[in-house]
Amino acid sequence: QVQLVESGGGLVQAGGSLRLSCAASGRTFSTYAMAWFRQAPGKEHEFVAAISRSGAMTYYADSVKGRFAISRDNAKNMLYLQMNSLNPEDTAVYYCAAGRVPDPLPGQYDYWGQGTQVTVSS
Repeated sequence: QVQLVESGGGLVQAGGSLRLSCAASGRTFSTYAMAWFRQAPGKEHEFVAAISRSGAMTYYADSVKGRFAISRDNAKNMLYLQMNSLNPEDTAVYYCAAGRVPDPLPGQYDYWGQGTQVTVSS
């Protein structure tokens, strides 16, 4: 089992950057594929990015490709999401999630954090 806690959200102007972090408890972090999802008001969870257990493979939604970068530090039990060139459409609660394999479907993930709000002003 793993517990996840996100941080790093906030208010930023369009064109700005933020770096989200996700701290994982336990010694099994490296055995999980990890992902970031986001949820805007009134919408379903949207896949943002995923990363394999070793960090060698990364996957992105088309809407964030080239702007966002997912990474992990297994020695520190940390997951990151570097977000650049933010626009108002990126406004959402961002969640990190842990699962067996990198996958764009939220149902494939067993553990979720509580989320961190990202608001991008125009």
